[in-house]
Amino acid sequence: MPKDKDRFYYNPEFLGSPEGRSLRILSEYYGPKQRLQNNKIEDTIVFFGSARTLSKKDAKKALEIAKETSDKKSMSKHEMNLKMSRYYEDARILASKFTKWSKSLSDEKRRYIICSGGGPGIMEAANRGAMEAGGKNIGLTISLPLETSGNKYISKDLNMKFHYFFMRKFWFLYSAKALVVWPGGFGTLDELMELLTLIQTEKIKKRLPIVLYGEEFWNKIVNWNYLVDIGTISEEDLNLFYISDDIEDTYRYITQFLEKQQLKGPNF
Repeated sequence: MPKDKDRFYYNPEFLGSPEGRSLRILSEYYGPKQRLQNNKIEDTIVFFGSARTLSKKDAKKALEIAKETSDKKSMSKHEMNLKMSRYYEDARILASKFTKWSKSLSDEKRRYIICSGGGPGIMEAANRGAMEAGGKNIGLTISLPLETSGNKYISKDLNMKFHYFFMRKFWFLYSAKALVVWPGGFGTLDELMELLTLIQTEKIKKRLPIVLYGEEFWNKIVNWNYLVDIGTISEEDLNLFYISDDIEDTYRYITQFLEKQQLKGPNF
C-alpha cells in the first residue's frame, strides 16, 4: 500500500504534533508487545542500575592514564570508579548465570529473559552477560540528551527505543518476574521507589523477588529502619525486598523463589 502523506496516520508532521500524542503512546504499547510476541518471550528478569558504572578493564585503564598524566585532581574519581566496577562485573556474571538457568527450562516460550534499560554501565553489563551465555536479551532504550542509547550487546530485534519514560517503565514491570536493583543515581532510585509503591498499593499484585544488590550502598543511601520508626512505612514493607552482596546468594534467592512461586506446567 502506498504511503500517502495525505493520510494522517502516514503524516509525520501530524504524528509528531501534540494532537498525535495518543497515537505515539499507543505505538509504545503495541510495538514492544508485538516484538515480545514475535520472539516468544514470556517474561523477564530486570536489571536496574547506574549508566555510569564502568567495567573493571575500562576503570583500570582510566586510572592508569590519570597516573601517567599526573592528573591528581581526578585520581580519587578514577579510584572510586575502579571500586564501583565490581558491580559491573557482578552484574555481568549474574546475568550470564540467569540466562544459562533460563535456557535449561523446558518450555516452548523463552522464560526469564534478561532485560535492562539498554544503555551503558550496569545495563550494558546485564545485556553483555546474557549475550555471552548465548541467550536472548532485551534493551528498553530511551532518547536522552546525555546518555548513549542502545549498547552493542542487545539481541537483534530486541532494542526497543522509547520516548516516554512512563511507557518504558510499564514494559520494565509488565513482563518482569524478578528484579535486581544495583547502585545507581536518580533514575535507579526513581525506578525502585515506583516499583515498591506499586507493590505496596497492590497496583502490582504478582509476587516479585526484588534484590537490592550492594549492601554497603543500599544501607547508606536509604535508612529503611528509620522510615519504619517514624511510621512512614510499615515494618512488613521491609519484606518487599531482599538486600544481598553476593552473586551466588542473589542467584539462589531469585531462582528458588521463581521455581517455588512461578514455574508451572512443563517447567516442572
